[in-house]
Amino acid sequence: MGERIATWITSRIGAVLVLLATVALSTLALLMTPAQPEASPTDGLPEGAQSTRVTALLDRFASGRATSAIVVFERPEGPLTEADRTALAATATALTGLDGIGDAPPARYSDDGRAALVVLPFTPDLDRDTVNATVDQVRARLSTGDGLPTGVSAQVTGGAAFGRDISAAFEGADVTLLAATAAVVAVLLLITYRSPILWLIPLTVIGLADQVTAKLLPGIGRLIGEPTDASVAGIVSVLVFGAGTDYALLLISRYREELRRTPDRRAALATAVRSAGPAIIGSAGTVILALLTLLTAVLTSNRTLGVAAAAGVAVALLFGLIVLPAALACVPRGAFWPRTPTPGSADTTESGLWARIARLVSRRPAAVLAVAVVILTALSAGLLTTRIGLSQTEQFRTEVESVRAQQTLARHFPAGSAQPVVAVTTAQTAPAAADTARQTPGVTAVGRTEVSLDGTLAQFSIQLADESGTAAADRTVTALRQRLAAVPGAQALVGGQPAADLDQRDANTRDDMVVAPLVLAVVLLVLIVLLRSLVGPLLLLLTVVVSYAASLGAASLVFQLLDIPALAASVPLLAFLFLVALGVDYNIFLVTRAREETEQRGDTRAGMLKALSATGGVITSAGVLLAAVFTVLGVLPVIVLTQLGVIVGIGVLLDTLLVRTLVVPAIAMLLGQRFWWPSRPGRHQRGALPASGGRAVEVSAAGPLTGAAAELSLDRTGNR
Repeated sequence: MGERIATWITSRIGAVLVLLATVALSTLALLMTPAQPEASPTDGLPEGAQSTRVTALLDRFASGRATSAIVVFERPEGPLTEADRTALAATATALTGLDGIGDAPPARYSDDGRAALVVLPFTPDLDRDTVNATVDQVRARLSTGDGLPTGVSAQVTGGAAFGRDISAAFEGADVTLLAATAAVVAVLLLITYRSPILWLIPLTVIGLADQVTAKLLPGIGRLIGEPTDASVAGIVSVLVFGAGTDYALLLISRYREELRRTPDRRAALATAVRSAGPAIIGSAGTVILALLTLLTAVLTSNRTLGVAAAAGVAVALLFGLIVLPAALACVPRGAFWPRTPTPGSADTTESGLWARIARLVSRRPAAVLAVAVVILTALSAGLLTTRIGLSQTEQFRTEVESVRAQQTLARHFPAGSAQPVVAVTTAQTAPAAADTARQTPGVTAVGRTEVSLDGTLAQFSIQLADESGTAAADRTVTALRQRLAAVPGAQALVGGQPAADLDQRDANTRDDMVVAPLVLAVVLLVLIVLLRSLVGPLLLLLTVVVSYAASLGAASLVFQLLDIPALAASVPLLAFLFLVALGVDYNIFLVTRAREETEQRGDTRAGMLKALSATGGVITSAGVLLAAVFTVLGVLPVIVLTQLGVIVGIGVLLDTLLVRTLVVPAIAMLLGQRFWWPSRPGRHQRGALPASGGRAVEVSAAGPLTGAAAELSLDRTGNR
């Protein structure tokens, strides 16, 4: 069946029909994009957590889910004067007159007299765009300096301001990422193919796949029940370009090989599709199944990313294995110019760099493996310095106003003033709960109590001494929950941004413990099915895990040099997921080719030699390209994406240049046929006859032997 499908796709009629259907369906997808689902106030929060439940309960209060911004006024060189205070009061009154802002409480002044803060409560239940626009209005009004005394600065922070700065970081991100990614892919394809024509074909096909995927994301958001935001779209876009280009490189490399064997380019292309197809499908299937393990996560944002990314890889697979061959079938052999492969032209895989590397590994597999293990162990030592957890002001790679204002606030007020904790209790127990909160270490103030519209619940704000996201703030939130839970009849819940930060980190820890083993199990099962072996898959999985540890350790050292203090809580799991799934890709490409060669030659060493020689160049090109594409995430000024891009980039390079090049071939050569246990590839296809010089001449059992049909196997030095 695979042969018939490959032949039809690459035929004249089949190729044209595939391209016409692709254009029609892609146009339909681009024109009929579904709307994103309505944003929920609990989006991104872990299900069942106290912060999530508090957010849902706020609808029962007159103040609703109102957010706020905080204006921080500062006179650095001395205390604020009475004239300053009068001017600041007038400025605060003017700000409350803006649309979307309610009455502000009186300004609070720091103990040193050098700063003041004004809380600007926003109208309840404003949508995100309106909140962002209101923050922009406040900042625009303050930036003019009208009404501000000379020497007094004004900056805006608080939950609304942080949200605005995060949104600003992603404005235009789709265009920026697309342009940067396409440029990287184009340059690397040009270097790989050294052809002024050929690179345009895979780039066009993959670019179309990326745009189709982008139009599918809103529908995926509706399926999951949470909008797919710009960070999800950015990661998925990079994944589509990276995976799609990998599949294209593998297919075109095999096509080039076949063009050297046959004058019929359509037959050569069909053979390439049929030969490379299983490895590409196995690779994509592994990534898709690994990504879908995120459905078991408690964070809806992780589930959304998992489904969206899996859909992106599926689209990349369809375009890479169906649309790309059809497009290649419509262009002549001359598309490879100036290095046009023709029947009988030189095959550099037998004498090039990768053939020499293969022979080196074959001569000293134990020594090569030992050196590689030492390198990976040394890089893994960086894990000893790895710290997980960023405060809110550490989320940006560039300087933004909300962070500067928070730093100003922390110099004069408790750092937790910008984003208080919110406690919800029964109305009858609210006074006792508030007293308990005041006596909790790490609490600096407790706000007034508000009773719900039905009179059954009460809420009050709690100001912490420490900034949200810090270890000290986490300890205070935990202590508050424990103490308020002990208040009889209170049924207290503790939410707000500091509590949400803690709940998200706890949820990420839980997801790490559940999703990571599932990813390993899925990848192992796919490898067992694909290779029909137990020993090989277990060893391949072990190499990928060791590579992940080395990547995380090396990246931690890089982040220290960049003054990034810690990893974001969500990064280790996502990096593990991408590196295990994508790292196995290259092992699948190599080992499936090695098994194919072993089937023909009856010898694992010879099969691995040929596989490494033949696939070394294309897999290295694919790995370098994928690493570069993921690094493009660093163009966005958000630490999470920068860290993810750096870790995956380092990991892919390690998998490509060290694990797949040295570790896996060395292990396979040391184990020989035991690598494939319990199967024994090649035992029926060939029998070995003694030859002079100690070599084995393998005789095909498929039919009568002729001089032209006789094949000499690779010996241990890689010679024929």
